[in-house]
Amino acid sequence: MKTYNNKPATSKLVARFDNELKSLLMNDLNAFLNKNPFLKSKRQAMVQSTLSVA
Repeated sequence: MKTYNNKPATSKLVARFDNELKSLLMNDLNAFLNKNPFLKSKRQAMVQSTLSVA
């Protein structure tokens, strides 16, 4: 009789870790940009200038 393996696959663990890490980084980035509004406006200006060139 086979024993049941209750451990998730390695790829699922890596995908979950990747999603959790991305979520943490995005939350940190949003918090940083909220604390530094100058950087956020500068970033938006850079995006607008690249769009107007295209």
